[in-house]
Amino acid sequence: MLDEGQHEACVDAWLDRAARNLSAEAFLQLFEMALTTLWKQTLTTLGEVTLTAIAGRVLHNASERFPLFSSLKVERLKGLQFAELREHVRAGRDSELREGSRFVLVEFLTVLGNLTAEILTPELHAELSKVALPEAVPPRVTAREDTTS
Repeated sequence: MLDEGQHEACVDAWLDRAARNLSAEAFLQLFEMALTTLWKQTLTTLGEVTLTAIAGRVLHNASERFPLFSSLKVERLKGLQFAELREHVRAGRDSELREGSRFVLVEFLTVLGNLTAEILTPELHAELSKVALPEAVPPRVTAREDTTS
């Protein structure tokens, strides 16, 4: 069995790489991508009812420590609902966003690991490490558009 420290190390490494210098809104987008990725990776194995219960418990625990996260919802048939949390962040109420997001990811990975005897952990850690915001690609200038010559 892994200890929680290995989940923390995975999440911290991912945050250091993928979330450096992001605005609150961009960070929320990244967090949403990460949590949705983990959700999708475990949905087939655990099923919607089990996964919804796990996520509900994780979000309950998170909201006790980070009240901002009481606005993140999980609903059966709809999955994770970020709309209300997104509104709070847009309104500038995002002081707990980074620390709370880290807590949610570590807690979610820990509960999933404990429930599955860590069978899914390597795959979940690998999938999390791949989550990144798309890089801004500068527009290409075609020969027709280049009028400087």
